Formats: sequence, structure tokens, C-alpha cells
Amino acid sequence: MSQRNVERVIGRLVTDEKFRRRFESDPVNTLEEMSATGAELTDVEKRALAGLDARLLARFADAIDPRLQKICLTEERTDGPLPH
Repeated sequence: MSQRNVERVIGRLVTDEKFRRRFESDPVNTLEEMSATGAELTDVEKRALAGLDARLLARFADAIDPRLQKICLTEERTDGPLPH
């Protein structure tokens, strides 16, 4: 079951912009919050996920078809205008 949750976290990191931004600013607490809502992760998995390079996650997210993305429209973007 744990591997499924690791995959769920990684998937969310590359498809959910708001979640990715929270993770970038505070990976440990973001993962703790996800664990508190049912994503069972071991301490080893949390440390490994917290160590992911946020820049690489953002690059991967940029490569994914926008139709698969959950774009955050409520927070100010720092990387340019919203896509149309």
C-alpha cells in the first residue's frame, strides 16, 4: 500500500500546482498534512520525498499536457502569466 501512496504524492506534485508550491516552501509539513489525510507513508519515504528537487518537479510538470494539470488560479504566480 505504501508504494501506491508514494506514487500518489509524486503524481500530485506534478499535476497540482498549489500542492507543488506548498511542497516547495515546506516539504516536511506538506507531506505530514498528506499523511494526516490518509496517505500512509513511512518515515523513510517521507524523507526521500522531501528530498526531491523542486526545480525538477516543476520541469516535469511543465512537460505534462496542461489538460492533466490542476492549475492554481487563486495564488499569485511568479513564473509568468497563466496559460490560456
